[in-house]
Amino acid sequence: MGPLFLTGFSSRRPPYVSEQRAMLDWIAEAHATSTATRDGLGPAERDALRDRLRAIIARCACGPKQIGRRAHAIPDTDSTAWDSHPIYDVTRHPRGRGAGERSRLYAAVVNDYFTAAYADDRDPPRDLIHVTCTGYVAPSPAQRMVAARGWGAHTRVTHAYHMGCYAAFPAVRLAAGALRTPDAMAAAGAPPRVDIVHTELCTLHFDPGTTSMEQLVVQSLFADGYIRYALVDAPQPSALRVLALAERIVPDSTEAMGWVVSDFGMEMTLARDVPDRIAGALRGFVSEVYRRAGLDAAAELRRTIAAVHPGGPRIVDKVRDVLEIDEAQVRASREVLFEYGNMSSATLPHIWMRIAADPAVPAGTPILSLAFGPGLTICGGLFRKE
Repeated sequence: MGPLFLTGFSSRRPPYVSEQRAMLDWIAEAHATSTATRDGLGPAERDALRDRLRAIIARCACGPKQIGRRAHAIPDTDSTAWDSHPIYDVTRHPRGRGAGERSRLYAAVVNDYFTAAYADDRDPPRDLIHVTCTGYVAPSPAQRMVAARGWGAHTRVTHAYHMGCYAAFPAVRLAAGALRTPDAMAAAGAPPRVDIVHTELCTLHFDPGTTSMEQLVVQSLFADGYIRYALVDAPQPSALRVLALAERIVPDSTEAMGWVVSDFGMEMTLARDVPDRIAGALRGFVSEVYRRAGLDAAAELRRTIAAVHPGGPRIVDKVRDVLEIDEAQVRASREVLFEYGNMSSATLPHIWMRIAADPAVPAGTPILSLAFGPGLTICGGLFRKE
């Protein structure tokens, strides 16, 4: 059927950027003020609780050495002027605004993103796949943009929702299928392309009323992020050629990770042994990815760049150690985690973009990409830099 290529990467950073140290302090302040509002604590009790939470966060959360800064689409996390916050006014709403207000804000922010992201596009994509796990409205922002641009007779919109951090791989698989449909292959005019757009607003899913150790870890990781890119069937400079894709659900692991709609955003659960569960299945899975590309993992791994979704620093550590590769091979994953945090499904495409644009990564380099999510699902792909 011919090769396929990932190209046209373009990201847009949300407007509010916080240093991780300040962000962790804000989380402690938000929780303490929420509890003070709910339980009627005085200022001294509130401050004592804040200090205890700071100590717990410093001990268990992802700190400034692993994540330098995180970006956010809403201004709330930039200040403790609670009464000015559209979602986290914890002096009146101890758990923040409810799911309805969060969904409406998601729609407004992402509508604006799509309008700006496609403002200069003259040629519509044959298909547009919208990927997110952090906001659902209908019509979606992708549909609204297509309608506003008058592309409705040409562009099909597909929604790839609620898969979490590994969703870029199913999106690429959907895009490959869309490119191979008879109507796309027979279409006149410009060569068909499928655009994939990720819009993740993880900030909308913070619950100030929940202070479990697990939730503090989760709250220290996630950030907002947007990125778009395309799958095409013609070679492009600085593109990634798709050689193989694979997916597997790890047996007896369904309770290890979850992402559930709740009244105050979506609640993520994350077991401490997730890196170990992934490690147990990883070598066989990676060998299968290389085999599907007609390559031998043992022969190719030493010259491969590993684009690993950094669910947290331990995930990257575990992949590096299990595959017996060196730190330089996972450097792009570390850098994106440090500069952006975990942007859920938008993170891995940021790593792909970095590798595709990096002149230090020569053409012909194999790119092994891995991501993990609820299921536990392991997704992987093997690419080659053009």
